[in-house]
Amino acid sequence: MNIRKGNPEDMKAVLGLIQELAIFEKEPEAVVITEADLVRDGFGEKPLFHVFVAELEKEIVGIALYYYRYSTWKGKTIHLEDLIVKEKMRGTGLGSALYAEIMKQGKRDNVRRVEWNVLDWNTPAVKFYENSGAKILQGWQVVQMDEAGINSFLEKL
Repeated sequence: MNIRKGNPEDMKAVLGLIQELAIFEKEPEAVVITEADLVRDGFGEKPLFHVFVAELEKEIVGIALYYYRYSTWKGKTIHLEDLIVKEKMRGTGLGSALYAEIMKQGKRDNVRRVEWNVLDWNTPAVKFYENSGAKILQGWQVVQMDEAGINSFLEKL
C-alpha cells in the first residue's frame, strides 16, 4: 500500500469513494459535485482542500480529504472532511494509516487541533476515534444551512 498526496488525475476515483460514502451514510442522492469541481477546487491557485490517497496495486482504495480552518481559540486547525476506505478494504489497517497521515500533516503544519465529524450510529468509527485518544464532544451539534435555506433566508432580508 502506498499513501501519497492526491493529484488531479485521481479525482475520478476520489469522487467514486465520495459516492460510496454517501451510500454508506444513507444519502446516495446528496453528492452533487463533479470530477471537474474537485479538480478546480483542489488544484487551482488557491486550493480549497487537500487529499491523501491510498493506493493498492494502482487502485485508489482510500482517501483522507482535509482543509484548513481557523479557530479564534487555537489558531490554524485542520478539518478532516472525510476519511473513506473502500468497503472491501475495511479492517485492513488502511483507515488507520490514512488517519495517521492526517495527524502527521497536522504536526508538520504546527496546528493546535485536528477536528472532524462522526455519525453517532457509526459505532466502529466512534470506537476507533476514542481508542486513538480523540475526544467526542458532547453538547455540540452540527449546524448547516443548505443552498435552499440560504436563498430563503436572504429573500426574507
